[in-house]
Amino acid sequence: YCAFSFFKGVLLNDAEKLLVSPGENSQSVKLFKFKSVAEIIQLEPIIRAYIFEAIEIEKAGLKVSLAKSSDLELVEELQEILSKNTELKSAFEALTPGRQRAYNMFISAAKQSKTRISRVEQYTPRILSGKGMNDCVCGMSKRMPNCDGSHKYL
Repeated sequence: YCAFSFFKGVLLNDAEKLLVSPGENSQSVKLFKFKSVAEIIQLEPIIRAYIFEAIEIEKAGLKVSLAKSSDLELVEELQEILSKNTELKSAFEALTPGRQRAYNMFISAAKQSKTRISRVEQYTPRILSGKGMNDCVCGMSKRMPNCDGSHKYL
């Protein structure tokens, strides 16, 4: 498919109910998904209306109110480890809200407690160095700060 994204898509009226979230944890982005050129041509007037509305939202300076990191409910094992390790807690709290959410979602996705604890232990060095889950730690990535796997081909 081809996608057309609106960074502040949640602020759009979306009367036609055509916009979708790119992921279940997206807070502001909404997008059109197209599977054919014919579909784009058919929806052209609606697409134009959405674009003009998005421009007006920008001109008005409207902002999306995002969930604060304080609203993030950390998985029990992560909370327990952070409460025992003040250095790790400080480093975790210094991460951006998105990085905190990513770690929390990854850790909480494990079914067993021992796996969740293992994941926290595995990613502790990254957290202490201020890195997100997908940030490059080798310094070889061509797409910093994300890791693109460049180091694997050296």
